[in-house]
Amino acid sequence: MNERLNSLLERYAVVARLVQDPDLVKDPNHYRDTMREYVWLEEIARAQAAIEQLAQQLADTRLLFQQEKELQMRELAREEIHDLEQQYSDAGDRLKFLLIPQDPLDEKNIIMEIRAGTGGEEAALFAADLFRMYSRFAETADWKFEVMNSSETELGGLKEIVFSISGTNVYENLRYESGVHRVQRVPATEASGRIHTSAVTVAVLPEADETEITLKPEDLRIDVMRAGGPGGQCVNTTDSAVRITHLPSGITVHCQDEKSQIKNKAKAMRILRARIYDAERAKAQAERAQARKSQVGSGDRSERIRTYNFPQNRLTDHRINLTLYKLDLVIQGDLSELLDALKLSAHEDLLKATAS
Repeated sequence: MNERLNSLLERYAVVARLVQDPDLVKDPNHYRDTMREYVWLEEIARAQAAIEQLAQQLADTRLLFQQEKELQMRELAREEIHDLEQQYSDAGDRLKFLLIPQDPLDEKNIIMEIRAGTGGEEAALFAADLFRMYSRFAETADWKFEVMNSSETELGGLKEIVFSISGTNVYENLRYESGVHRVQRVPATEASGRIHTSAVTVAVLPEADETEITLKPEDLRIDVMRAGGPGGQCVNTTDSAVRITHLPSGITVHCQDEKSQIKNKAKAMRILRARIYDAERAKAQAERAQARKSQVGSGDRSERIRTYNFPQNRLTDHRINLTLYKLDLVIQGDLSELLDALKLSAHEDLLKATAS
């Protein structure tokens, strides 16, 4: 770790000079990447400086303890040594986490897809609950979200919904939500009061820039049609719905929420880029995957990740064996404790992998 730390501190000195170069801003992409690296390296440099300061304070206090003759002063010094040792340990842990290589995807916006699985109407109702949960969390995080495509049921459920979330470090916080979410509760449609188990699938896709995924016109088949399902005035009477098929991959995207064909096409293109980007990223990860997978999971949308048990007000994340008895708050958007636990577990796995 010392070798890696020294290398990063040397790099920090280089990058600190680079950010002073007025020509840096001429290339927006290079400027963004350099400033991102600078902020990260500066955190590491500050953390190392804090450790060195605490080490000096600890050495001085230990010397004072050895030299002090008065019993009361020795006891005060002993207590201060204990506090400084804890601060030193915490600072060391923080530095270890900072040394984990950054994932460039963490700062990306996302496109989230929620689809009802097994369970019929109850699964669709729970899909709507999950959409409200994520949208409320986005509001508390001061993120923006936009519905891109949806398909509702007659009882207010959602067969599927696709929406974007943009803001600060969105993917970093929501990347581990991909997978199967299982719900156990008495459905509103159940007269006998029996508990049913249903499932909803969630996919979290980092949104790709146009420069990252180039879509050639000859690789696309674009079909227009009238929107289906319940719609307002004009929605079902004009050819506003758009379906785009990416011929090389076979990926198909359908958008119909907007009255404008142009707007539906723009949204469909965004979703298509995200799906292609995610597919290419998954392929690259599989090619370099190690035999031991991360405890948090691979992000495979077929993996059962969580159970929401409403009768017991219990939420269980199966990947990190975390159980919270505050499902009523979580489903209202109070996701911070859960998401922080997932990120911490992922960081610990990365730390072990880096050390091994």
